[in-house]
Amino acid sequence: MYVAVKGGERAIDNAHDWLAEERRGDVSVAELSIPQIREQLALAVNRVMAEGSLYDPDLAALAIKQARGDLIEAIFLIRAYRTTLPRFGYSEPVDTGAMACDRRISATFKDAPGGQVLGPTFDYTHRLLDFALAAEGLEPPEAATAEARQEPTPHVTEFLDREGLIQGEHRPEADTPRDLTREPLELPAGRPLRLQALTRGDEGFVLGMAYSTQRGYGRNHPFVGELRIGTVPVEMEVPELGFAIEIGEIVVTECETVNQFTGSKTEPPQFTRGYGLVFGQTERKAISMALVDRALRWEELGEDNVGAPAQDEEFVLYHSDNIQATGFLEHIKLPHYVDFQSELELIRKLRREAEERQRPVQQEAAE
Repeated sequence: MYVAVKGGERAIDNAHDWLAEERRGDVSVAELSIPQIREQLALAVNRVMAEGSLYDPDLAALAIKQARGDLIEAIFLIRAYRTTLPRFGYSEPVDTGAMACDRRISATFKDAPGGQVLGPTFDYTHRLLDFALAAEGLEPPEAATAEARQEPTPHVTEFLDREGLIQGEHRPEADTPRDLTREPLELPAGRPLRLQALTRGDEGFVLGMAYSTQRGYGRNHPFVGELRIGTVPVEMEVPELGFAIEIGEIVVTECETVNQFTGSKTEPPQFTRGYGLVFGQTERKAISMALVDRALRWEELGEDNVGAPAQDEEFVLYHSDNIQATGFLEHIKLPHYVDFQSELELIRKLRREAEERQRPVQQEAAE
């Protein structure tokens, strides 16, 4: 229960003005532009787009600027904005096999068909501060020009699938996935809905769940079968035309893990899969998502639930949403005057009753 506070409008307006002043910072320092954030803080922009469920780098950059770099607040802004947008329809499933890959690696096959493309990554850098980045006015060094791999690159797991060594993925054509952005989460959730929840989930939470499976809290010994980052076309079927047309391109990160599986009562010994697909270059999130996806498949594969947190669908899906978690957490900052006064009176009453019960005992002891 909240108490209406009268006369607080002026204080709130002043708080907004102060926030705007703090956001701008020292006016002698040049203001950040949206293109600067979009181009130079691209990984932050990618996270906001992924967890905000809206692919628009400019809007994500604007949200980051408005939120003073608080990515969860920026994600909140993006989700709030996307609720105002009309829904024209649904796109066709993207063909990641036709991805123009900027980065494509496999930890399972050295000579993977299509080759390994290291791409732009921190994996091979020294974790040392580069003070040259702090030097202003210097011309950036000339970088070698690189182009994304344009020809189709087959997935590594396709070659395992041909030998029947990995569990097949077959979804009935009539099985239209539900949409978390349009309707609330309901349990039990099918795998498509779980994957959508994970791709929208907080990166830190999903990472923590994935790490727990590697440390023994769940049956999960994965290999990164393939990790790829690149551009894919988005197509949408237009009813008036009767066929799908390309409406744009997006950058995505896709990860498929290959997991050991000794078989169960319902499945033969084979490899199994975990899957992750996220907007932008977001490989830590995609790998984490694939690990958690595999842990949540225990019932489908006929495995035993060992009680690991990452195997608990309700625990993972309900607690992975950082906007829902933030709202529930931060609401305790709001006025709870009536609630607290009632509990204060209750504590006082309980103390009086306890003292009254103790008084005869103390008097008897004194005599």
